[in-house]
Amino acid sequence: MGGAALDGLPGWVTLLRAPNPGPMTLDGTNTWVLRASGEGLGVVIDPGPLDESHLTRIAEHGPFRSILITHGHHDHVEGAARLSRLLGGTPVLAADAEHGEPFDGVGDDDGLKIQIVGTPGHTADSVCFLVEHGNTSAMFTGDTILGRGSTVVAAPDGDLGSYLTSLEVLTAYENVLMLPGHGPAQDDVAVLARGYLAHRRERLAQVEAAMSAGAETPEQVVDLVYPDIDPAIRFAAIFSAKAQLDYLGHKNRESGTRANGLDRL
Repeated sequence: MGGAALDGLPGWVTLLRAPNPGPMTLDGTNTWVLRASGEGLGVVIDPGPLDESHLTRIAEHGPFRSILITHGHHDHVEGAARLSRLLGGTPVLAADAEHGEPFDGVGDDDGLKIQIVGTPGHTADSVCFLVEHGNTSAMFTGDTILGRGSTVVAAPDGDLGSYLTSLEVLTAYENVLMLPGHGPAQDDVAVLARGYLAHRRERLAQVEAAMSAGAETPEQVVDLVYPDIDPAIRFAAIFSAKAQLDYLGHKNRESGTRANGLDRL
């Protein structure tokens, strides 16, 4: 789906990968530690699961001004409260009040310019962080775009229509590094976003073909569209198929016709 993996990271970015590899987390959750050269305070993005060794390793890179959350899935946020305690009360900031305080304090701090980019779709609370330092910038995408493969948009919290809109937003960030929640860093978030859009449009066309062949349920769509799916992640394909059917059904109701207008995405 486009893009090229990076050989190295900017000097102000450190990757600490959580020890939670799996079919859905790839090599594990990427925890990102940001600190501008010469600055005393840094920032953490996505502390990951409640794994004491991982959280202790993050804390050793402190002190931090804040702990930022891209979205509320447990493999990104579960360890946030514990990390905050280890750091003596560093605030956790998130779009969803269940997971942290509002992002009001994020901005131009400690040599880093941080912008919140709302990207709902993977979850309702998903955001990306555009961070600039000196002449470099990077987009921290959480699970909105992964470093390898494609992400799951699972109903009911995930919404495919919102997700497609969010991908369109990210196509505007040409030549900006893409640092994801899972998988390797990539050199251009806009290229990845366009690749994801093309992939989603292709999948929607396949789902429509499956519906024309008689598929009515997510399970039936998976049987036709993902015939060789790994049994370990079949559940994720079913979640995605449910989101695709919901999206196409909504488009049908809006247009009054069978969904065939993928050129309108």
